Amino acid sequence: MNAAEAIEYVHTCHWQASVPGLDRIRTLLAALGNPQQGQKFVHVAGTDGKGSTCAMLSSILCAAGYRVGLNTSPYLEVFNERIRLNGQNIPDADLASLFTEILPLADAMADRPNEFELITAAALLYFRRQNCDISVLEVGMGGEKDASNVIDVPEAAVITAMGWDHVKELGPTMADIASAKAGIIKPGGAVVSYGGVPEADAVIRRTCAEKRASLTEVDFFRLHLSSVAPDGCRFNFFPWENLFLPLGGAYQPKNAATALTAVEVLRAKGWRISDDAVRTGLAEARWPGRFELLHRRPDFLLDGAHNPHGMAAAVESIRVCYPGRKLVFLVGAMADKDVSHMMTLLSPLAQSFFTVRPDNPRAMSAEALRDLLAPAGIPVTACEKVDSAVHAAVSAAGKDGVVCALGSLYLSAAVRRAVAALPD
Repeated sequence: MNAAEAIEYVHTCHWQASVPGLDRIRTLLAALGNPQQGQKFVHVAGTDGKGSTCAMLSSILCAAGYRVGLNTSPYLEVFNERIRLNGQNIPDADLASLFTEILPLADAMADRPNEFELITAAALLYFRRQNCDISVLEVGMGGEKDASNVIDVPEAAVITAMGWDHVKELGPTMADIASAKAGIIKPGGAVVSYGGVPEADAVIRRTCAEKRASLTEVDFFRLHLSSVAPDGCRFNFFPWENLFLPLGGAYQPKNAATALTAVEVLRAKGWRISDDAVRTGLAEARWPGRFELLHRRPDFLLDGAHNPHGMAAAVESIRVCYPGRKLVFLVGAMADKDVSHMMTLLSPLAQSFFTVRPDNPRAMSAEALRDLLAPAGIPVTACEKVDSAVHAAVSAAGKDGVVCALGSLYLSAAVRRAVAALPD
């Protein structure tokens, strides 16, 4: 089995068809010799900012000289992005070898693992065989019943910004959502929480007390912004000063504060992470598709906002970086998201909209999204393909305008390809 064949097979194992729980992943890992046991992890859950926080932590730990695994989802351009070692995607040969070993064991199970469980198993096995000192695991959805939660007590459990998403799976209240995410908190563990949502904070605090886990809530009074621009930001998070992060977006310094608080927790556990490693790791952090500046004249931004909380953060970043400006938006969305709320947040900043259908079975059609936007009275055009939408949006913006593509991470790869083909 080569890498392409393995990836095609894994994609057939849809997670939506499975009953949530850890029985399948535990059975599969047991057949593989329980590679997760004895490894060191940072485990990251939350609604928004998980991936960015994971990327920063991984980069800082690499800069500190550690051998670092990173498991995130979804991928933007190539499947291999989901499993990384010291910032490098897993090679095709290793990916093929892992799944050649894993898939026969999975097929022999009475209750076959789903896509996310197969990838999690592959990541844990890879990190074991690569002798990682520590690995950063991003929760796929929720926390308590997520396949990544099969690990033992992590070096730190990090819960990033909380908001409304996956309500159907996690529950209709913020307390339900927080309870699912607090499921990564283990007895005696160390927990870092972004905080700021009282109902969720109460759940996390109670869970930590019940499990005798130490809780550190991010102190945003330590955070002071010097500058925020589409191509990066400078900030202090005392005692660190004049830190540079090459990620755009007004929300990224807060994600960095969360990562830095986790660094402090790791230091207290004996991990050797110098101030130079912190500074270098942040400066070298990369996380594509999150308020990423792809092109100049016009400025063309790509953002992964795909729920109301993420969209509100994107809107704040636009207001900070382009005060008083109207933007051309290229938008696509999953039909099971709160699309109406997201578009309501965007509309006050819109010069015009171009709608597309992301490459996903759950995606809303370009025409349905156009019809949803039409009552706002802002010009809106449904486009058949992403590349034609990119060209139309760039033309509408003109050289001095701004285009922003957002609404779904599943837009990212096609948008990046289309923008890369634009003339300088």
